[in-house]
Amino acid sequence: MSDMRLVVAGAGGRMGRTVIKAIAQADGVVLAGAIEAPGAAVIGCDAGELAGLGRNGIAVSAEAPALLSEADGLIDFTIPAATVALAEESASRGLVHIIGTTGLAPADEKLISAAAGRARIVKSGNMSLGVNLLAALVKQVAKTLGDEFDVEVLEMHHNKKVDAPSGTALLFGAAAAAGREIDLGSRSVRVRDGHTGARKAGDIGFASLRGGTVVGDHSVIFAGPHERIELIHRAEDRMIFARGAVKAALWARHQKPGLYAMSDVLGL
Repeated sequence: MSDMRLVVAGAGGRMGRTVIKAIAQADGVVLAGAIEAPGAAVIGCDAGELAGLGRNGIAVSAEAPALLSEADGLIDFTIPAATVALAEESASRGLVHIIGTTGLAPADEKLISAAAGRARIVKSGNMSLGVNLLAALVKQVAKTLGDEFDVEVLEMHHNKKVDAPSGTALLFGAAAAAGREIDLGSRSVRVRDGHTGARKAGDIGFASLRGGTVVGDHSVIFAGPHERIELIHRAEDRMIFARGAVKAALWARHQKPGLYAMSDVLGL
């Protein structure tokens, strides 16, 4: 089978540039295009130079439909509005669409689910192997421990991140909720300020820190009577997310249309 032709959305951002580099280093894939928002400063720039690879002859473009018409798949670490629009473009062509965008609203999720009826979409708050293995462990620990163990998710990211809690924190929270067989939406606590009263048993708490250039630190804390269990993941390089996204694209190429997660890609 020929190399998979991948387009990178958000090519001028931190993750976009890292994904371009990961594609250049991976077997079985080639860069078929680079997309940015209309008016972005990097439109017309060489994608290889942006990624620190040297010129590759692929100019960053705002013309997503034209690029996607010649592609097999799309890797997308952008913003919710762009991701929803790109999901429809992917669906209209039956493409693979790898979504690493975070901060999606319930309405966005619904539109992406609808697009997955025609596209092969892999969506995850985190594409790394380590995070997804840890999420499986969080689910098991939450299932094993009772409500006498409070669950708190702590995350820290760089000072440019715009959404909170992080997609990874929500991934861990969802894993804990699944282990406890509860609804995360009704049992999560994301803000504590002032006189909040005592903590309710069974709630899952979130705390977010922002500062510096932190790629991503996450801790899931199970705090029980007289003991505490902490599961920790620290990302040291964005390349772990980019390589995971490429792995997901290659996997999804052989799947039927549908909405998948990294746990499916990794067989978890």
